[in-house]
Amino acid sequence: MVTYADRPWLKHYDSGVPASLQPYPSIPLFQFLREAAQKYPANVALVTQTHVPVAGRIAKSLTYAELDAASDALAVGLIKMGLKKGDRVALVMPNTASFIISYYGVLKAGGVVAATNPTYPAEKMQFQINDSGAKFVITLTLFYNMLKEIQPRTQVKTLIVTNVKEYLPGLAAMLFAIAKEKKTGHALPSLQSGDVWLKDILSENAGKKPDVEVTGDDLAIFQYTGGTTGVSKAAASQHKAVVANIIQSKAILLNGSDASGSANEVFLGAIPFFHVYGLVTVVGFAMSLGARIILVPNARDIDDVVDTIVTFKPTLFMGVPALYNGINNHPRVKSGEASLRSIRVCMSGSAPLPAVTKRTFEQLSGGKLLEGYGMSETPTATHANPVNGENRTGSIGLPFPDLDCKIVSLEDGVTEMPVGEVGELLMCGPQVMTGYHNQPEETAKVLRDHPDGKRWLHTGDIAKMDEDGYFYIVDRKKDMVLIGGFNVYPVQVDKVLAEHPSVLECAVAGVPHEEKEGQEMLKGWIVLRPNCTATSDELIAHCLKYLSRYEVPTRFAFVDALPKSVVGKTLRRELIEMELKERAQKKAGAPVSS
Repeated sequence: MVTYADRPWLKHYDSGVPASLQPYPSIPLFQFLREAAQKYPANVALVTQTHVPVAGRIAKSLTYAELDAASDALAVGLIKMGLKKGDRVALVMPNTASFIISYYGVLKAGGVVAATNPTYPAEKMQFQINDSGAKFVITLTLFYNMLKEIQPRTQVKTLIVTNVKEYLPGLAAMLFAIAKEKKTGHALPSLQSGDVWLKDILSENAGKKPDVEVTGDDLAIFQYTGGTTGVSKAAASQHKAVVANIIQSKAILLNGSDASGSANEVFLGAIPFFHVYGLVTVVGFAMSLGARIILVPNARDIDDVVDTIVTFKPTLFMGVPALYNGINNHPRVKSGEASLRSIRVCMSGSAPLPAVTKRTFEQLSGGKLLEGYGMSETPTATHANPVNGENRTGSIGLPFPDLDCKIVSLEDGVTEMPVGEVGELLMCGPQVMTGYHNQPEETAKVLRDHPDGKRWLHTGDIAKMDEDGYFYIVDRKKDMVLIGGFNVYPVQVDKVLAEHPSVLECAVAGVPHEEKEGQEMLKGWIVLRPNCTATSDELIAHCLKYLSRYEVPTRFAFVDALPKSVVGKTLRRELIEMELKERAQKKAGAPVSS
């Protein structure tokens, strides 16, 4: 009888992936950048690219030597301005060269990076900056005025500001300044007293290196999580935890070898860097190889993403199902005009990967699209399907080396469930966070000491493991719906609906029953493919082929888009809120749209 302690997944690793990577180096994260700058000083690290009507797609590069020197200069400047080891710095920027310079500059100065979504409304931005205790914010001119409005209600003493045009190619920068800077809100003639331009810090401290000792035990990042279900929490991770996760990711995706050609890898930098998924699996991974990153500031612009792939031919692509789905359905890709054939390996995370999305993308690219899994608390990737081995439909794959996993009872959180049965997924490994910043009660809920002497991370995800060690996410505990006394998992219903030929995207959630007080019913929200139609009856008939009657939604809404987080997670809570709002409007006699 197989047990979790047997680690059956080890037998299914690709050849060359070791069972263990211990001991992991207790080094600061920026050591990868330093080593790459020494070994590959002339290698291109970052490519800022854009489309210019008169010239097509043009680019400007930053080498590893230049990136290392610029982040050194920023670190020196931050220390001069009073940054002390352990101080937090908020980064409020999309995927730009300035973001990565700032990220490594803060780390080299001994600071902790608290990156936040630059599109957040002021109230949410204020909460996260306040919660982190950030004393400095590094941002673009576009967000300066909003940040100045909330600054008096935070501990921030200095804003460091950069303009997007500073790292654009020359022609693009000139045209941007002439035609777009004022119209798009990027123009900022001057800063208020106490604030400073990033370019001035880099110029004044050029050629200098910071004199501060940073170790693997020091905190590196705060990643905010849980904002879709309640108050955001900052998952705090040490340098050594992020380093360990980068090393694990390299072993899984590069088959355990640091091949001589690995510095020639080209990463598509589309997943947001202010989220730990992009920060670790793109930025950290690329720096550890000396590879280049093609910067994509707005991955929602699928036209731009496709054009970037065609022009710069990335080999590695970390993304989310919605992004892969958008590329699959892009007219130029579907017609064969735009080739994806440079892409060798992709990782999909943050949401379940529909089988049809995986099949289609692999057919179009000729590469491998691997479903994986991770959490802000780990600080990102923990599972993935093998690159060369079997990819099991619906599975998040195998645990990374040195990561223990088990499934426990949903009732007591301790009793191990038999292999194949459903329970909560628990994890224990070198990449797990230290806890939530300033939230000891929340930390105690998820990091618990067990009788086996280990501290386990309780993920909140309902999952199961098969006999071979492949794991399957069934749903989030909070999303489970009780229908007629039976547990229903919306993710499983989503997967069935996604196979309908007319469905582009879908999401199912439990909403209060309209007729039976205290009970729930299932509703599905459907985005149809272009030029396709479907009715509720047709979707119900489709679901009944694969699901029990109680698992089939009784109501559907056809919508133009689903609400999503910045990394592509469908926000079921917002769908439920939409439903309740529509009911309230209907009750009040107001017009509603569904």
